[in-house]
Amino acid sequence: MWYVYILQSKVDGFIYRGMSENPESRLIDHNKGKVKSTKPHRPYYKIYVEKCKNREEARKREKYLKSAAGRRFIKKYLRDTRSSLPDC
Repeated sequence: MWYVYILQSKVDGFIYRGMSENPESRLIDHNKGKVKSTKPHRPYYKIYVEKCKNREEARKREKYLKSAAGRRFIKKYLRDTRSSLPDC
């Protein structure tokens, strides 16, 4: 099972989108500074996780979340609710 996740920096609000088979373990890696792109913005907390059928679907969803439409989705999601959304 693959997941798409979104993290937000507690320091400066930086938003990171990624995919993983184990998002909990991946969050730990981000907070330990093991990911070059997120290291300067530590620590992070999880704001969104979405279950996907396979790696390919997770990659498509991650690419969407990094697009302009995906950024609007995230902004609306943060504004409206923090409840769970349907699987991709």
